Amino acid sequence: MSRRRRPSQDAPTSDLPTEPVPTSLGMAELVREPGAPHRVTLFLDGFESSHVDLADPTQLEFEYMQQMCVLLDATRPAGPVRALHLGGAACALARAVEAERPGSSQLAVEIDEALAALVRRWFKLPRSPRLRIRTGDAREVTEALRPQSWEVAVRDVFADARVPRHVRTLEATAAVHRALVPGGLYLVNLTDRPPLHQTRVEVATLQQTFAHVILVTDPAILRGRRYGNVVLAASDQPFPLTEVERGLRRLPLPVRLLAGPELDRFRGTNVPVRDVVPASGEST
Repeated sequence: MSRRRRPSQDAPTSDLPTEPVPTSLGMAELVREPGAPHRVTLFLDGFESSHVDLADPTQLEFEYMQQMCVLLDATRPAGPVRALHLGGAACALARAVEAERPGSSQLAVEIDEALAALVRRWFKLPRSPRLRIRTGDAREVTEALRPQSWEVAVRDVFADARVPRHVRTLEATAAVHRALVPGGLYLVNLTDRPPLHQTRVEVATLQQTFAHVILVTDPAILRGRRYGNVVLAASDQPFPLTEVERGLRRLPLPVRLLAGPELDRFRGTNVPVRDVVPASGEST
C-alpha cells in the first residue's frame, strides 16, 4: 500500500474537538499538525496513540504501520482482504486498507466503548460491513471468533504504553492462529527497550505457534541504542523475503529485517510466555 493519492482540499476538520474529551477508560485529545490541520494525532491519556490524514487515508505517519503495509503487500495478493484489527484507536491502518483494497471486510476490536464511537464520528470511518468496530477485550473477542475466518490479523493493543500480558501469551497467540485462514498473516506491534527482552520472548512465542516468523525494526532499536517499535510477522507460509526487503528499502527511513537463523540467534534461549507461569519460573 505505497501509492499516494492527491490530498483532498476539503478534508473535514472544523468539527474536531480542541480540548481533551473523556472516554470510557480515560481521556482522548486530538492534536492537529501546524499548517496541515487535516493531519491529526490522537493522544490517549497523554500517550501518542494514532495518526490519521483526513485528506488521504493511505498516508501513514507511524513507521511501524508503513512496515506492516509492506509486509501485507508482499504476502497477500492485491485486492480485498478480510482483516482483523486487535486494538482499534483511530483505525488508521484499517482506513488505509479500505482505501487501497476496496471491498475489504474488516473488524476492529476496541476495549474503550466511548472511544470507538468518537473515532467513528471524528474520522468518518467506513461503515459496516466494510469496517465493523466491536467493543471488548481483544483476547476475549479473538477466542470467540469463528475459526479460519480472517486472512490477516493485526495486534496493536496497548495499555499505558505497554502490551498487556494476556494478549501476548502462547495461548493468546494460538487463539489468533485458529482465527486465521491456513497461511494467514499475523502482524504484531510492540514497543521495547534495550536489551529487547520482551521482543525476544515474543519471537519465541510466535515461533512455537507459526512455522515462519520475521522481525522488522529500526536498526538503532535492534542495536539496543533506543526505545521504539518492533514489528513481528508470523505465518505458516514462507515469507517472500526478497520482495519484503525490496518494499522495506522503499520506505523513508532505513529498516532491518531478521529471519531464519539470524532471528533464532536473536531469540537466544528465551521461551514463550504462558497464561500460567510454571512453579520453576518463566520469562514474562
